[in-house]
Amino acid sequence: MSRLDRLRSGVRQIRARFSDYRAAAERQAERRQQQAEQRVAAAAGLSGMPEPDGVPAEDLPPGARLAQAVAPAAQAPPAAGERLVGAPDSVAADRPPARERPACGRDDPAAAPAGTVAAQRSAGPPVSAEGAPPQTAADGGDAGAPVRPVPVRMPERPRPADAVPWGLRVAAEAGWRLLILAAVIWVLIQVVGAISLLVISFAAGLLITALLQPLTGRLKRLGLSRGAATAVTTVTGFGVMGLIGWFVVWQIMENVDRLVEQVTEGINNLRDWLLDSSFGVSEEDLNELADNLNQWISDHSAELTSAGLEGVNYLTRFLTGAGLVLFVVLFLLYDGRSIWYWFLKLVPAAARPALAGAGPRAWITLTGYVRGTVLVALIDAVGIGLGLWALSVPMAVPLAVIVFVASFVPIVGAIASGALAVVVAFVTQGPVTALLAVGVVLLVQQIEGNVLQPFILGRMVRVHPLAVVLAVTGGTLLAGIPGAVVAVPLVAVLNTVVTYLRAYHEQVVLRAGAQRSGATIAALAPTPPPSAGRDRDG
Repeated sequence: MSRLDRLRSGVRQIRARFSDYRAAAERQAERRQQQAEQRVAAAAGLSGMPEPDGVPAEDLPPGARLAQAVAPAAQAPPAAGERLVGAPDSVAADRPPARERPACGRDDPAAAPAGTVAAQRSAGPPVSAEGAPPQTAADGGDAGAPVRPVPVRMPERPRPADAVPWGLRVAAEAGWRLLILAAVIWVLIQVVGAISLLVISFAAGLLITALLQPLTGRLKRLGLSRGAATAVTTVTGFGVMGLIGWFVVWQIMENVDRLVEQVTEGINNLRDWLLDSSFGVSEEDLNELADNLNQWISDHSAELTSAGLEGVNYLTRFLTGAGLVLFVVLFLLYDGRSIWYWFLKLVPAAARPALAGAGPRAWITLTGYVRGTVLVALIDAVGIGLGLWALSVPMAVPLAVIVFVASFVPIVGAIASGALAVVVAFVTQGPVTALLAVGVVLLVQQIEGNVLQPFILGRMVRVHPLAVVLAVTGGTLLAGIPGAVVAVPLVAVLNTVVTYLRAYHEQVVLRAGAQRSGATIAALAPTPPPSAGRDRDG
């Protein structure tokens, strides 16, 4: 039953009871009038006077006629169902049983006399001898029993939440959750920024461990103990990286004087070319430009000096980070499996199976990315270095090493290192050699993007170029060059973990459905599209 129907039913019940109350009040008023007349007659002493012989009742005086009419009722004992009310000589009949209501739930005004209807409308609810309203037969009780008041249920007002539009509620729910998530991310960034040296050192150690772990496994298979294999791998890996760094510094120091001379000669050639060109550049303009440059250097000498002092601070941080990286690599190579099992014990038991399956797959993705990136960077460095050497660009080997290191930052690192090589070629050999260097860099980059990365890295660690650019930019803003190096492998690992967890939960749901229905998981699993098989085969 709807709320409106219940309200209408309550209104009908209230009207019917008010009608019963009016009828009972009319009867009570009539009885009171009769009792008053009986008391008046008794007080006048006319209740026992016989009718005069031979005198018709119409010829009697009014008082005698009233006494003659009420004397039998006054002298007769109370009948069954009656009780004395008021004075000892007054008798009041008990309330007669209530008349039945019509089927519609209210009295029929047409069936009652006009005076009765008027009395019903004017009189209030009756009160019995006990002081409670009588109960009608329609209420299901006996005649004469007290009536229990029935509460009228008013329509409830809608809750404030129900009055708000659904779209606005959804937007509000999503809004405060996004605010909480943004606050958590902000706090996490602040914490990571406070311990950035520790975080960067651990990330670098994880990448180096992923690169050196195959060598440790091979040494163990050759018969070396775990400690010996770890020591040999660590010394070899850090020794090779130290030699590469030393070679780059040595090449730069050996060729810096020659590079300065060639840069000076290139600037003079550029000055002569501008003066002889049709750009309208005069010698006074060039002298003014040189004076402005000298003035800027003198104005910012204090800042340059402080930058040199900051360089000492950076060197200290670099050495501290290198020590942390060494310890991270050493312990991960020696006891990485035990560290992983210890970390799994900290995870809630409900999420432990999913994470235990996602961890090894994430590690496979990370190792594949690092090894593939090292191989691609090596090929890029060799190709660009050979091209610069063929063009007689000075410091071709140090520039090749810089290309190798910068290639660990996909897309952005290759562009920056190639631009540096082009600038050196332009300053030292002129614009023609610089254009040829641009051709060499673009050729190597095209081979890398279309051949090397799909073949070496494979589908498992491929990341969309847009995601690469955004990740590198975000990592650079948060942690500089180390953040740019770590950003792309982090995105690749997260992609692998999310993909596995989604597939794992789908398998859990299918397994639960198979247990309830008795079917197999293969029967419940969705049919793959036709292109999925071709992708696997290709």
